[in-house]
Amino acid sequence: MTLTDDYLAAAADRGPKPAELHAAVSDAVAATSYWGNSLSRPVFLEREPLAELSTDLEVLFAAITSLPERLYGGDLAAFARAVGLSELQAKVVVRGNAKAPSRFGRADLYRDADGFHLLELNTGSTAGGVDNQMLNRALLDLPFVKEFVTEHDLVFEDTMAELVQTIIAEVELTDERPFVVIVDFPDSFPQLEPQLLKSAAELAKYGIDATACSVDSLELRDDHLWLNDRRVDTIFRLFMLEDLHKPGALELLEPVLRAAELGHVSIFTSMDAELYGSKGALALVSDEANRHLYSEQELVSLDRILPWTRMVRPGPVTVDGERRDLMEYAEADQNRLVLKPTTLHGGQGVVLGWQTDAASWQKQLAAALDSPYILQRRIDPTPELFPTEDGVEPWVLLWGAFLVANGFGGLWIRGSRELDGAVVNLATGAVSTCCFHER
Repeated sequence: MTLTDDYLAAAADRGPKPAELHAAVSDAVAATSYWGNSLSRPVFLEREPLAELSTDLEVLFAAITSLPERLYGGDLAAFARAVGLSELQAKVVVRGNAKAPSRFGRADLYRDADGFHLLELNTGSTAGGVDNQMLNRALLDLPFVKEFVTEHDLVFEDTMAELVQTIIAEVELTDERPFVVIVDFPDSFPQLEPQLLKSAAELAKYGIDATACSVDSLELRDDHLWLNDRRVDTIFRLFMLEDLHKPGALELLEPVLRAAELGHVSIFTSMDAELYGSKGALALVSDEANRHLYSEQELVSLDRILPWTRMVRPGPVTVDGERRDLMEYAEADQNRLVLKPTTLHGGQGVVLGWQTDAASWQKQLAAALDSPYILQRRIDPTPELFPTEDGVEPWVLLWGAFLVANGFGGLWIRGSRELDGAVVNLATGAVSTCCFHER
């Protein structure tokens, strides 16, 4: 019996119905990453799979962040180009790189009977869901949930607290209560503003004086960065490398980049952080040509968590121990493959082979050849059951596991009723929940 089995059995007799649970938590998670909604229960994770996941994430992070040195002699621009960044993006990355890769990010994973398998790694402060603990706390106000969590001695990670500790570890804070500004681009900030201001207010509980604004609200004066009449200590960056291709983007970012170069403002996380979240970096780790870089013990973890992933390039690759022409293999085995752009987020540009007709798949492959795209082996997640008003129903879960300065930093879960492996996205009907786990 798993924790989930125990919860569902108990909830069938006396647990909260979905409508009751939603009514109890909706106000607490309004203007958050949950969009005011929640799945009908939390998810649960036992000690052993959590320990394995934590270990595998550490190994994967170390493998990816060592690639520039191991493969490109420390040339960050060469690494950037290799994983699919444009020349403009590569220049900004080199201009705004940190002394060491940031330890903040979120791995998005599916889970099957063999464990967790990575879909993508979102590195840097642009990884959403850091306010996930708000739902944990709201659920604990429900007597049934609190009793279950207490009876099984379960806990949850406060990702916001871990985020603050990571900021402190990575950013040079000159004041006891630094002024941190959460910054996004003008086109997306208005929609996100209520959520960002709520997150800023939450950060105040951890000793961080924060607010949020659009990047065009910042001004460079006397080589320092200002928001109105306040000098900014740290930029919490929500703008992404992909934003650089918007008209006028570099000019908008110039005050931030210039102040950072002068050492008068710090950026959490610096522009190079997203390099390690490129799906092209996953392809380099997965590539059989690079297996000699890692120990046998590391390869056990990497093979367990990272599905077969390759850049879309002509020529032979190794598939299940056999040498195959990549394009021939991709056409023959399209029902087991996903085509993804290397640097976009939120499911943009993703093509699922099993949901695409053969002619369209071949056309997409041809367009992706020698472009910043990867092919990745399909993962078939095991659905989990969630209470309905009169029974249970299956949902596919996308597990978002945070990596922070202290290691594992909590989970943000999104679920979909689409059981065939479609992209799990809040904008297309996914619903989120949180996790309680064994100590």
